[in-house]
Amino acid sequence: MSLTLYSYFRSSAAYRVRIALNLKGLPYEVIPVHLVKDGGQQHQAAFQAINPAELVPALGTGQQVLNQSLAIIEYLEELQPTPALLPGNALERAQIRALALDIACDIHPLNNLRVLQYLSGTLQVSDDAKATWYHHWIRQGFDALEQRLSQSPSCGQFCFGDTPTLADCCLVPQLTNARRFNGEVSRWPTLTRIEANAMQLSAFQQAAPEQQIDAE
Repeated sequence: MSLTLYSYFRSSAAYRVRIALNLKGLPYEVIPVHLVKDGGQQHQAAFQAINPAELVPALGTGQQVLNQSLAIIEYLEELQPTPALLPGNALERAQIRALALDIACDIHPLNNLRVLQYLSGTLQVSDDAKATWYHHWIRQGFDALEQRLSQSPSCGQFCFGDTPTLADCCLVPQLTNARRFNGEVSRWPTLTRIEANAMQLSAFQQAAPEQQIDAE
């Protein structure tokens, strides 16, 4: 099967999928979609035909194109069950999904590019006010996640146990994003410990923004 990933090197959501593909050992071709250049290449007709939502990532499977990073990763989980990103029993898999959704649904959407562009462009919010918005939601989300994981008996070297899961695929990109915007990541020692463990693995290293063909 030929997999094609429409990606942007700084996209947290695309970063998640790159990690999952690498962990699974699945070969894929990256087609960069620059989210800022040319007014945002995601808004051009060629990419709209691929994903009408004008968002990355999108994954071409040779049969159709999938969107939404978590749906893509769950597809990869079924396509290549090992190593498992959703291991354990039904309750344990639900816990892993909940951690991933804490990040992908409650933290990331409030701080992604199109929201920040709307704040500064349409609403004409100042740079300082935009930064306040960003850091408020990052702190609120990561403070809760830090508390949850620091108290969880299931938290090991990674978010759930001692091997990477779907939750880690979401955590590492969001911490990278927080650093880009001068987030005070030292306030989350459990999260940064997990991140450090993850970044020892080649799957995470090779998925990092600075390693991408479109990195600037």
